[in-house]
Amino acid sequence: MESSSQPTNVIRFPGPRAAASPRRDQKGLMDAVYAAGSLPIAADDRATKVMATRLTIFGLVVIDEVQADGTARRLRPSEAIHASTARPWRIAKPSGRYRVDDRLPASDLDLFAAQHA
Repeated sequence: MESSSQPTNVIRFPGPRAAASPRRDQKGLMDAVYAAGSLPIAADDRATKVMATRLTIFGLVVIDEVQADGTARRLRPSEAIHASTARPWRIAKPSGRYRVDDRLPASDLDLFAAQHA
């Protein structure tokens, strides 16, 4: 008697599959932030900070570093990519899709001016 099953190269690992978690995957993290408005990240949670950094590069979330006095300082993606474990973060959904920052030099404001066709 021959077996009708085809040989396969898929290896099943024992144990149940882990459920999605806001702390384990980018989509879960983004969904949690959008549902809650903002989410704190502990100073030593490097894995979550790396995921949040990826999301901020694409403009899906913003990152604030919580200072020692309790104030928040917005991190640019270039700063966030270093994912310092010195201070906790708060990630939040962006206030708008497009925004011209007040700190932008006046010489660069024309880059964001509406263009008429």
